[in-house]
Amino acid sequence: MDAIDLKILDLLQQDAEQQLAQIAEAVGLSSTPCWRRIQRLKESGVIRRQVALVDAQALNVGVTVFVSVRTATHTQEWFERFRATVQAIPEVVEFYRMSGDVDYLLRVVVPDIAAYDAVYKRLIAGTQLFDVSSSFAMEELKFTTALPLSYVR
Repeated sequence: MDAIDLKILDLLQQDAEQQLAQIAEAVGLSSTPCWRRIQRLKESGVIRRQVALVDAQALNVGVTVFVSVRTATHTQEWFERFRATVQAIPEVVEFYRMSGDVDYLLRVVVPDIAAYDAVYKRLIAGTQLFDVSSSFAMEELKFTTALPLSYVR
């Protein structure tokens, strides 16, 4: 990956709907070589997919809840069941296995506390959990899907 690829990625992370000609001009290429580079980035898995970012408020899911989960069970069978439970809950938009005191961290989006309570009940019904702690975001101060490109070698 060279400097032109990085510039293409930067432009696409800001707006993936830009016309190919605009991207090509911005990186100093004609359209065909620029298109080839984009295709290569897709084929190699650097560009995983292109999606629409939708406004959470417009969809009435403007409340963000960070859910910390601890478990006393660490078997593969337990994990598979827990993962299936979490993946079946559409309000869970991010799901991580963590190091440290918390075993798993979930980001949940809902319209209100009552909706979160329903999510919580589905979460605890699916598996045996030791501790579940929920924190409601008061204000979103930064949100981006753009990844930093300065670490690429």
